[in-house]
Amino acid sequence: MFEFAWPWVYVLLPLPLLARMLLPRTKPLASALKVPFYGSLAQRGGGSPHNPLNLLLLTLLWLLLLTAAARPQWYGEPISQTSSARDLLLAVDISGSMETPDMLLNGRPAMRIDAVKNVVGDFVERRQGDRLGLALFGTRAYLQAPLTYDRETVGTLLREAQIGFAGQGTAIGDAIGLSVKRLMKRPAEQRVLILLTDGANTAGEVAPLKAAELAQQAGVKVYTVGIGAEEMVEPGLLGSRFGSRRINPSRDLDSDTLQAIADKTGGRFFRAHNPEELAQIYEELDRLEPVEQEAASYRPLKSLFIWPLGMALLLALLWAATPLLVNLRLRQADEAERSTGKKIVTGDKA
Repeated sequence: MFEFAWPWVYVLLPLPLLARMLLPRTKPLASALKVPFYGSLAQRGGGSPHNPLNLLLLTLLWLLLLTAAARPQWYGEPISQTSSARDLLLAVDISGSMETPDMLLNGRPAMRIDAVKNVVGDFVERRQGDRLGLALFGTRAYLQAPLTYDRETVGTLLREAQIGFAGQGTAIGDAIGLSVKRLMKRPAEQRVLILLTDGANTAGEVAPLKAAELAQQAGVKVYTVGIGAEEMVEPGLLGSRFGSRRINPSRDLDSDTLQAIADKTGGRFFRAHNPEELAQIYEELDRLEPVEQEAASYRPLKSLFIWPLGMALLLALLWAATPLLVNLRLRQADEAERSTGKKIVTGDKA
């Protein structure tokens, strides 16, 4: 849609005419610098303001300047933009036990951390509109990615996470405390923490249940996910079946504490024994915490004043150059006439 931002500027349209009618005419100075060719320039070249061509050019020039000053602009079609009121932070365990190869990916044994990267990475891609953050914890907890709409960066940092970067222990309480601190700094209607671990709290300064109380007071809902198979065959001598035995690789998982954390903060506890169950859990989290989007639209604005202003500049150059061009053409005609006359005289003498 086309419109003028300042249409009242056109009130100034008759200003030059009013100035000519009301202002007194200037008297010529008694002494002035004489330019030999200026008289012919004004008379022959149409430099007089009373010349119809000059009046037309000056009128168009004034009209274009007013059009530029009125700020013509074009509004495009409305564009919808979505926003969310939810801050969602992912806390992922990268302690030494996450190297346990009790998961199956594409039919092959895989470490727990690989299954987490595969499933949680897809979850991150689906959360369009949420502010996402990533915390990694082992013996210590670190904020790897602050809350951001840049899901691609969060996914990349998750894929690049390596076992042992944060130590071999498991500081669940510190991870919750760090996450709550970061979530509290951002105003939001809903703050959500999804904590994934495969063990029990063995490090850190804050007890998990104490951290859960802090989360409850800050209005942070914590979903806890325990990962790890309950049965695994440990190979025997030189990797053979001889001496192999069945073990429970998740014997250290503290499900009771994870359940208590979720109950205290209004979240839920999930148990994932394999990548398929883990994927189902994150699909359930999508359902429990849908991406709440507030529709907001705007119309792109393009300013068009540069076009009438540019045309006015070109017209001003044309108006200034016209007398010079006309005078140049007349001079060339005079010179040609004189040259022709000389040739005729020379022919008669011959």
